[in-house]
Amino acid sequence: MIMKLLDSGNTAVLVVDVQEKLMPVMGRKERVINNIIALLQLAKTFSLPAILTEHHIRWLGPTLPKIVEALPAYEPITKMHFNCCDVDAFIERLDSESFENVIITGVESHICIFQTCVSLIEKGYQVHVPQDAIDARTDENWKVGLDLMKRAGAFVTSTETVIYQILKKAGTKEFKKMLKIIK
Repeated sequence: MIMKLLDSGNTAVLVVDVQEKLMPVMGRKERVINNIIALLQLAKTFSLPAILTEHHIRWLGPTLPKIVEALPAYEPITKMHFNCCDVDAFIERLDSESFENVIITGVESHICIFQTCVSLIEKGYQVHVPQDAIDARTDENWKVGLDLMKRAGAFVTSTETVIYQILKKAGTKEFKKMLKIIK
C-alpha cells in the first residue's frame, strides 16, 4: 500500500481500551495518556470522528476520566472480543462514517491494537499507529505489536507526525490551538 498523507476530511481516531484497571500496569502510561489526549484534541479541532472502545468493563473498569473529558462525545463501544472489528457495533460505526484513514491508539499493542489493525487493513483502511500513543504491559510486547503491525502494512508513526499532517500549515487558529497542546 502506498502511503498518503493524512487529511482531516478522511481520518478518524480510534481509542482502544484506555480503562481504569488496565492502565496502571502499562509501561508508558503517562506519555501514552497525554498523547491520546492530544490526538483527541486534534479530533475536536478538526471534527474528526473519534471512536472509543471499552473491553469487559466489569473487569477493567470504565475509560479513564481524563480520556472521557478529552473526547468530543462519550459513546463507548463495549466489547469482549480483542479485535474491535469482530464487534457488530464497531463495524456499524465504521460503516456510518466516511473515512479512509484510522489513527489507532490505546492498549495493548500486541493484542487488541494488533488484531484490530490487521482487520482494518484487510477492510481497506490505511492504519496509522503513533508508537507513543499505544502501550503494553511489557516493553517486549509493545515492540512485538509494533513490528507485527508494520509487517501487516500499518504506518508506524508518532503523535506529532500525525498532528502536523492534519494541521498542514502554521499560522492558522487550529495550529495555534494545537501548539499549546504539543509544546
